[in-house]
Amino acid sequence: MPRLHPFAPGLWLADGTPITAALGFRYPIRMAVLRLGSGGLVLWSPVQADPDLRAEIAALGPVEAIVAPNALHHVFLGDWAEAFPQAALYAAPKLRAKRPDLAFAAELPGQMPAHWDGQLDAVLVPNSIAPEVVLFHLASATVLTADLLQNMPADWYHGWRALIARLDRMTGPQPGVPVKFRLAMRNDPARAGLRRVLDWPAERVVMAHGTPVPEGGRDYLARVFGPMLR
Repeated sequence: MPRLHPFAPGLWLADGTPITAALGFRYPIRMAVLRLGSGGLVLWSPVQADPDLRAEIAALGPVEAIVAPNALHHVFLGDWAEAFPQAALYAAPKLRAKRPDLAFAAELPGQMPAHWDGQLDAVLVPNSIAPEVVLFHLASATVLTADLLQNMPADWYHGWRALIARLDRMTGPQPGVPVKFRLAMRNDPARAGLRRVLDWPAERVVMAHGTPVPEGGRDYLARVFGPMLR
């Protein structure tokens, strides 16, 4: 069964094996593959680099970049860099210091490659947990967020973790901003970043830990981020 699934023009998604983070909280994970006008591919927030998934991606075209959207989404970068050594690694703020073993080409969004202009846009949303680089893929009108938006099924956690996840708004029928990130983004630079996200003509939204939004993206983003700007 294919691991890679088309989501929008020039954009594919692949779910990885859930990972366990701090305090035993388990997260579903998702990566995206973006096609540029040149035919080159950008891998966003890569999941486990199993052979079948690598082969599916290689069949789409040359991988030219691998993007880590924040300093938490780095676990599998080395495996993908080894699989596609020609690809440039791009770090979110604070990741270079965390992963000195990796050779990053640049840090986003301040050092965006010039040839991405008109194809990919990026904005930094600072927060006290993990400053995040939010991407906008123009060809598919898709916004990509790593941790700012989340929703796991109601039965994903059990016991005390289920209670914390519910109180933090990590679980629910639709992706929303977890309480901890709402608190972490109570600063003017974060609000400025969110305003730029809301300005994008988004039709779709993809998140690493939640249900993708296939239509009405701009209205959806206004609902979840708008109250934080008031």
